[in-house]
Amino acid sequence: MIRLNPRSAAALAHDIVATVAAWYLAYWLRFNTEIPQYIMPNMMSAILWVTPLQTAIFFRSGMYRGIWRYASVADLQRIAIAVGLSTLTIALVLQLLPHQEPPVPRSVLLLDPLLLILFLGGSRLGYRIWKERRLRNVLGSPGKPVVILGAGDAAADLLKNLARAGDWRVLGLLDDDPAKRGRQIQGVNVLGRLGDLVELAPRLELERAIIAMPSASHQSRRRALEICRRAGVQALTVPSYQDLMSGKITVSQVRNIELDDLLGRDPVLLDESRLQTWIRGRSILVTGAGGSIGSELCRQIARYAPARLVLFEHNEFALYRMEQEFAAQYPAISLDCVIGDVKDAARVAEALAVHRPQLVFHAAAYKHVPLMEEHNAWEAIRNNVLGTCCVAEAAIAQGVEKFVMVSTDKAVNPTNVMGASKRLAEIVCQGLQAKDATCFVIVRFGNVLGSTGSVIPKFREQIARGGPVTVTHPEITRYFMSIPEAAQLVLQAGLMGSGGEIFVLDMGEPVKIVDLARELIRLSGYTEADIGIEFTGLRPGEKLYEELLADGEHTLPTPHPKLRIATSRAAPDARWREELLAWLRRTNPGAERLRAELAARVPEYAPQATSPAAIRATPAVPQPR
Repeated sequence: MIRLNPRSAAALAHDIVATVAAWYLAYWLRFNTEIPQYIMPNMMSAILWVTPLQTAIFFRSGMYRGIWRYASVADLQRIAIAVGLSTLTIALVLQLLPHQEPPVPRSVLLLDPLLLILFLGGSRLGYRIWKERRLRNVLGSPGKPVVILGAGDAAADLLKNLARAGDWRVLGLLDDDPAKRGRQIQGVNVLGRLGDLVELAPRLELERAIIAMPSASHQSRRRALEICRRAGVQALTVPSYQDLMSGKITVSQVRNIELDDLLGRDPVLLDESRLQTWIRGRSILVTGAGGSIGSELCRQIARYAPARLVLFEHNEFALYRMEQEFAAQYPAISLDCVIGDVKDAARVAEALAVHRPQLVFHAAAYKHVPLMEEHNAWEAIRNNVLGTCCVAEAAIAQGVEKFVMVSTDKAVNPTNVMGASKRLAEIVCQGLQAKDATCFVIVRFGNVLGSTGSVIPKFREQIARGGPVTVTHPEITRYFMSIPEAAQLVLQAGLMGSGGEIFVLDMGEPVKIVDLARELIRLSGYTEADIGIEFTGLRPGEKLYEELLADGEHTLPTPHPKLRIATSRAAPDARWREELLAWLRRTNPGAERLRAELAARVPEYAPQATSPAAIRATPAVPQPR
């Protein structure tokens, strides 16, 4: 039995009144607005049993579970079914009752349900319209005037949500599709092309425009942003395609343009069905699960419903945050949080023996180039290489099906210890690849926006302090992608790998860091006159540009347009690996000795001069094409 709250009780009272009014009006219309006196007694006696009967049917049909503010077609269908059922019941009861004079006119049985549907459905729709302030908008009510760029599915969803919120007054839509010109979506006109915003903005007194093109190419979105700049309006946008696909964010969450949008890339198309088959119901371990890449890998894996997800992390607080997030967001997934250091072979072996993962994603690494270049160089080598060895050997011992290592573009022709350590870890994984054993897959990509140690959070902090924003060199360039895109492509590469490959991600076009700084200053509402940019010189181990392929390497295509396979030199033998492990278990040999021994093991490693004077004197070499 449904317990009525005050609002549901008010709705029930409204429907009782509507039932009485509909029955009376049906008679009134039947007799051309003048009901004869001899009809009145039978009409009134019928109301005494028709009203309770219809009310009971309405109640049992679930009409009072809905909320009027969100009345929809489904509610109208429920009303129509309930009214139709009540009409049939009334007709049946009239047949069973003793014959009355005068009888209830058959036309009343036709008019009553039509009037009742009109009253019940119309009142709910009217309440929703009033609540969403559409009437106020029609009357020129306050609300920030805005146009929407794009007239697709995202724009249609956005219009519904904005109407419900009532904070915006949408004056029109703009879209380059000529077939949509002059048409309407949700009652809002498509006024013209995107470029017409420049002319419309002053005429409509616009201050803002919303770019609702989440699945369009990043070139199209950047063009829309440039049109907003020319029109002198503030550009807002809806969440990205990746955010919408995650299910955590809806199209109604309009936000300011972020740097990610300017560097945006075309959405990643994943082999969803094969990924579902590969991950669903399996046990998966992720090292470095609290880091920027590791944590996003866990979130992406969770979309495919693994049976168990093991989070291996050295940082207690980072692991705690992941535990809390997954308890709230993914309660159906069995989660195991393991504190441990990847260099601790016993702890790693224990974790894999207890949880028996079928897939391992190795994202744990030290990755900050200047920090790892001098006094922490030995720790970078041990964490990135010895840690990889420990996890890889434990994976082989436990019969793990596939081991996916997250690498970096800094492993290509490395000039710093961090990059050389990752290249050495790649060589280790390739050397461990054996036939009919654990499959080792390496995924190499560049910088990710907003990751731990990324330049973007640093720039934001500097802008918040009033500047200046510090850039090491006016010509320094980097490849960038978003954290979700990187994690998705790691999964796709892991799925496609058959053993020993180095997958290279399509990083798009390289971006000058100074251009990033300028865009971020502008997006923060400042100019370079307000927030200056200072060049501090290259830091230890830092290159002007990054490469995705080393000398002597070339790539082979894959079925996925954003993944290629790098072919490199032959992997070393077991004796080489034994000597490497013996070296890694020694004490710190000192920075200079370390670099020499590292160069002997990684031939493409060319240590950069580390003195401040040499770094400052580094010429601005042009970037290779």
